[in-house]
Amino acid sequence: MARHLFTRVALGAAAVLAAVTSTAPSAAAATGQGAVFVQTDSPAGNAVVAYLRSADGTLTQSAVYRTGGLGGVLDGAVVDHQASQGSLVYDRRNHLLFATNSGSDTVTVFAVHGSRLTRIQTVASGGRFPVSVAVHGDRVYVLNALHGGSLQGYRNLGGHLVPGEHRELGLDPDAVPQFTHTPAQVEFTPDGSHVVVATKAVGDSLMAYSVHPVSGLSAEATVTSTGAGSVPFGFVFGRDGRVLLTEAGPNALVSARLDRTGRATLSAPVATGQQGSCWIAAVGDHAYVANAGSGTITTYQVGHGQAAVTGQTAAAAGTIDLTASGDGKFLYAQGGKNGEVAAFRIGHDGGLTAVGTTAVPDAAGGEGIAAS
Repeated sequence: MARHLFTRVALGAAAVLAAVTSTAPSAAAATGQGAVFVQTDSPAGNAVVAYLRSADGTLTQSAVYRTGGLGGVLDGAVVDHQASQGSLVYDRRNHLLFATNSGSDTVTVFAVHGSRLTRIQTVASGGRFPVSVAVHGDRVYVLNALHGGSLQGYRNLGGHLVPGEHRELGLDPDAVPQFTHTPAQVEFTPDGSHVVVATKAVGDSLMAYSVHPVSGLSAEATVTSTGAGSVPFGFVFGRDGRVLLTEAGPNALVSARLDRTGRATLSAPVATGQQGSCWIAAVGDHAYVANAGSGTITTYQVGHGQAAVTGQTAAAAGTIDLTASGDGKFLYAQGGKNGEVAAFRIGHDGGLTAVGTTAVPDAAGGEGIAAS
């Protein structure tokens, strides 16, 4: 049974900047196969821990970079302080990293040089408790989760964010618990024509804004219900352009095809068979869903509006945020309970083979991971 979703999508969520390095990486650390960055989200002082990725996918810590802001914890959150996806975002085109400082309502922008970071700027997020960032070209949008939620827009001018339009989401500011009743993610459509927000249980909906090349976000969002109790959480766009969305209520994956007007057809959910299915990454024809309650990753084969479970892989206690390396060879999963990253090699069939687990300092409950 298909569900129809009417989306006028627009840009959201932006990021902002700057990071103070506490450790200088060695020259050897600058010559690797790539890098992985992990956000600690510590209320005592947020930081990004940088790792050099070896050819076999294993990680070696190279430095810790202070954001200049504070991490934050939503009420009710345990292994995932921000209860969101996209709280640490790497902009491959501009070689920038955006970190959300939820406890101080700011965003920090870093320049990325291999596994080394240089803090450029820290800016106000335009709302309370920033949790997700979306980037497309020179546009950046930040999603703020509290006080009913909001989107703050920016233009990226050479790595410096200039504030622009602001939109209040108008969600219930008093809904509890916060970790399930606040918006989870903002993201651009691949062509940059729309921005979509997943609301979790505070709305059980997708909010879509259209994006004008000059004026930015549309004044109003088109709100589409995903069904009572669905709890739409994390999403990505597959290689066929369809939305791949996790629903934490039924612990399932759904896909949606958007037409040029923003109208979409949402497929029937395909269950993970696990608990706490919230975060997602995609590589080629496969999608990977992190299940915090089960400590596992569910692998799906996806395409043409279809999805089928092809594997279950043990990961880490409280498996949360996911990222794939830029070459599509490795998948990295945060373990929120103990503050660690589990690494996997991605096979030609999409299967996962464990490579190793790396401890992240001061990162229990932290959220946000990105890879080059």
